[in-house]
Amino acid sequence: MRILMNILWFVCGGFICWLENVVLGIILCATIIGIPFGIQCFKMADLCAMPFGKELESNGGVGSFLANVLWILLVGWETALTEFLIGLVLCVTIVGIPFGLQFFKLAGLSLMPFGTSVKVAHVF
Repeated sequence: MRILMNILWFVCGGFICWLENVVLGIILCATIIGIPFGIQCFKMADLCAMPFGKELESNGGVGSFLANVLWILLVGWETALTEFLIGLVLCVTIVGIPFGLQFFKLAGLSLMPFGTSVKVAHVF
């Protein structure tokens, strides 16, 4: 079921989310100062490609907190708000609820990507 949902996700909008994060990551990595931010964009692109079956694990410290504050001020709040609003719109319909929940997951990562890792969920 996870594979089917990921395929539907990628075809019905996940590709655009993935592409924008990859392009932004490449642009940010072109500058020396932007490399840490570009790496976080690639992490979000990975989650945008196949969000079903993945979990977020927060394990940050003071350094990641300070980087997240800078991230939020620059681009984080806009992307998190956009993904949160898309998730709300999708949750209005019964069919869109699973996709809306994945957008909420993406909004959490978009708000604070530093110190957060994406793990594959274990299914028993």
